[in-house]
Amino acid sequence: MRIIAVKTLREYWEIHRDIEGQLRAWYYRARKAKWKTPDDVKRDYPTASIVADNRVIFDITRNYRLVVKIRYNIGIVYVRFIGTHQEYDRIDVTRI
Repeated sequence: MRIIAVKTLREYWEIHRDIEGQLRAWYYRARKAKWKTPDDVKRDYPTASIVADNRVIFDITRNYRLVVKIRYNIGIVYVRFIGTHQEYDRIDVTRI
Protein backbone atom coordinates (compact mmCIF):
# COMPACT_ATOMS: atom_id res chain seq x y z
CA MET A 1 0.00 0.00 0.00
CA ARG A 2 1.10 3.55 -0.59
CA ILE A 3 0.87 5.58 2.61
CA ILE A 4 -0.04 9.23 2.15
CA ALA A 5 1.05 11.61 4.90
CA VAL A 6 3.99 9.67 6.30
CA LYS A 7 5.20 13.11 7.35
CA THR A 8 2.22 13.32 9.71
CA LEU A 9 3.24 10.06 11.37
CA ARG A 10 6.89 11.12 11.58
CA GLU A 11 6.06 14.50 13.10
CA TYR A 12 3.80 12.83 15.64
CA TRP A 13 6.33 10.22 16.74
CA GLU A 14 9.04 12.87 17.03
CA ILE A 15 6.90 14.58 19.65
CA HIS A 16 5.45 11.41 21.22
CA ARG A 17 8.53 9.21 21.44
CA ASP A 18 6.65 6.68 23.56
CA ILE A 19 4.78 5.41 20.48
CA GLU A 20 7.46 5.84 17.82
CA GLY A 21 8.14 2.09 17.65
CA GLN A 22 4.46 1.20 17.37
CA LEU A 23 3.80 3.79 14.64
CA ARG A 24 6.85 2.71 12.69
CA ALA A 25 5.77 -0.93 12.97
CA TRP A 26 2.27 -0.06 11.73
CA TYR A 27 3.75 1.94 8.82
CA TYR A 28 6.10 -0.82 7.66
CA ARG A 29 3.42 -3.48 7.93
CA ALA A 30 0.82 -1.36 6.12
CA ARG A 31 3.30 -0.41 3.41
CA LYS A 32 3.88 -4.08 2.59
CA ALA A 33 0.18 -5.00 2.79
CA LYS A 34 -1.98 -5.64 -0.23
CA TRP A 35 -5.38 -4.77 1.18
CA LYS A 36 -8.15 -5.12 -1.39
CA THR A 37 -11.08 -5.21 1.04
CA PRO A 38 -11.85 -4.38 4.67
CA ASP A 39 -11.65 -8.12 5.38
CA ASP A 40 -7.99 -8.04 4.37
CA VAL A 41 -7.35 -5.32 6.96
CA LYS A 42 -9.21 -7.32 9.62
CA ARG A 43 -7.12 -10.38 8.76
CA ASP A 44 -3.93 -8.43 9.49
CA TYR A 45 -5.38 -6.33 12.34
CA PRO A 46 -8.26 -8.19 14.02
CA THR A 47 -8.82 -5.33 16.49
CA ALA A 48 -9.14 -2.68 13.77
CA SER A 49 -12.54 -1.05 13.45
CA ILE A 50 -13.98 -0.57 9.98
CA VAL A 51 -16.26 2.47 9.77
CA ALA A 52 -18.10 4.46 7.11
CA ASP A 53 -16.47 5.72 3.93
CA ASN A 54 -13.60 3.20 4.01
CA ARG A 55 -12.15 4.54 7.21
CA VAL A 56 -10.28 2.25 9.57
CA ILE A 57 -9.40 2.87 13.21
CA PHE A 58 -6.27 1.23 14.60
CA ASP A 59 -5.45 1.12 18.29
CA ILE A 60 -1.74 1.89 18.22
CA THR A 61 -1.42 1.45 21.97
CA ARG A 62 -3.91 1.56 24.80
CA ASN A 63 -3.67 5.35 24.68
CA TYR A 64 -3.42 6.23 20.97
CA ARG A 65 -5.57 5.77 17.88
CA LEU A 66 -4.80 6.09 14.22
CA VAL A 67 -7.55 6.76 11.68
CA VAL A 68 -6.94 6.17 7.98
CA LYS A 69 -9.00 6.21 4.84
CA ILE A 70 -8.24 3.43 2.40
CA ARG A 71 -8.75 3.52 -1.34
CA TYR A 72 -8.67 -0.22 -1.87
CA ASN A 73 -9.02 -0.02 -5.65
CA ILE A 74 -5.78 1.97 -6.05
CA GLY A 75 -3.85 0.78 -2.99
CA ILE A 76 -3.59 4.06 -1.11
CA VAL A 77 -3.89 4.64 2.63
CA TYR A 78 -4.48 8.24 3.73
CA VAL A 79 -3.53 9.10 7.30
CA ARG A 80 -6.46 11.17 8.59
CA PHE A 81 -5.83 11.37 12.35
CA ILE A 82 -3.40 10.28 15.03
CA GLY A 83 -4.01 11.13 18.65
CA THR A 84 -4.91 10.03 22.12
CA HIS A 85 -8.20 8.33 22.91
CA GLN A 86 -9.36 11.59 24.49
CA GLU A 87 -8.56 13.53 21.30
CA TYR A 88 -10.21 10.80 19.24
CA ASP A 89 -13.41 11.15 21.27
CA ARG A 90 -13.68 14.78 20.07
CA ILE A 91 -13.60 14.05 16.34
CA ASP A 92 -16.15 12.77 13.87
CA VAL A 93 -14.38 9.88 12.18
CA THR A 94 -16.67 10.01 9.16
CA ARG A 95 -15.80 13.64 8.44
CA ILE A 96 -12.04 13.80 8.85
